[in-house]
Amino acid sequence: MKSSPHPKDCPAPNKPEFAFIGRSNVGKSSLINMLCKRKSLAKISGKPGKTRLINHFLINNQWYLVDLPGYGYAKLPKTEREKFAQMINAYLLGRPNLANLFVLIDSRHEPLKQDLDFIFNLGSNGIPFSMVFTKIDKLKPTQLERNMQTYKDRLLQDWEKLPPFFFSSVFTKDGRKEILEYIKTIRQS
Repeated sequence: MKSSPHPKDCPAPNKPEFAFIGRSNVGKSSLINMLCKRKSLAKISGKPGKTRLINHFLINNQWYLVDLPGYGYAKLPKTEREKFAQMINAYLLGRPNLANLFVLIDSRHEPLKQDLDFIFNLGSNGIPFSMVFTKIDKLKPTQLERNMQTYKDRLLQDWEKLPPFFFSSVFTKDGRKEILEYIKTIRQS
């Protein structure tokens, strides 16, 4: 529906928003396309960090799916990384209709400082979020279980309650139904 360079340019906050974010190359665009059953809704690129705007997609004229720029652009100058961080923070802290932020995590990796810092910042600011572990088809079940347990153990060092977790693969379509059901549940509450 609209691509905005700043939260003040976003559509009026008159519908619930479900936003998606993650580090570069986590599979965010692919997941959005899978959820919407559209191959090219969100642009997929071999070069990480292509999302530079806040992209709103109107779903069934009832809610917005929001594609946010990734955090932690490693290959950008520090000033540009800071600019994106400010834009993302302004969006997260300033959208009264943000119903949930889906934080995408590459399931192949153990907890990374960048992901943990971002997640703890969300918790500190009371931003509703859940975690989506992507690319689960690239791991053996035992490795996936081990990586998930490592994340849970790390988060429980600081929190009493864990955020909701989802597991996804754009190749097997795992997670699609669960994520959409979660969105539906939040919208109906």
